Amino acid sequence: MSINIYVGNLSFDASESDLKGLFEGYGTVDSAKIITDQFTGRSRGFGFIEMPNREEGLKAIQELDSKDLKGRSLKVNEARPRGGGSGGGQGGGGNRRNSGRSRW
Repeated sequence: MSINIYVGNLSFDASESDLKGLFEGYGTVDSAKIITDQFTGRSRGFGFIEMPNREEGLKAIQELDSKDLKGRSLKVNEARPRGGGSGGGQGGGGNRRNSGRSRW
């Protein structure tokens, strides 16, 4: 059974090959993806690793959480599955900063 791993607090200088190399010390890595801003292309400071062997992935999580990579202490844990349409966002209410009421 495979495992998807979240890696947060990444240095903006870290590359996908840096990430993949770090996790390959614990087993086979199917993919390493750093999430980037769609407009600027700059790293958003987190990414995901997919490993085919769950036990190897759990060992990597245990050993790499709080490890330093390029001057940043990594936050590593099992990625939560994406929700099916609920969660995140504003819950349909939108941004209510200017609701027409005066603060004063």
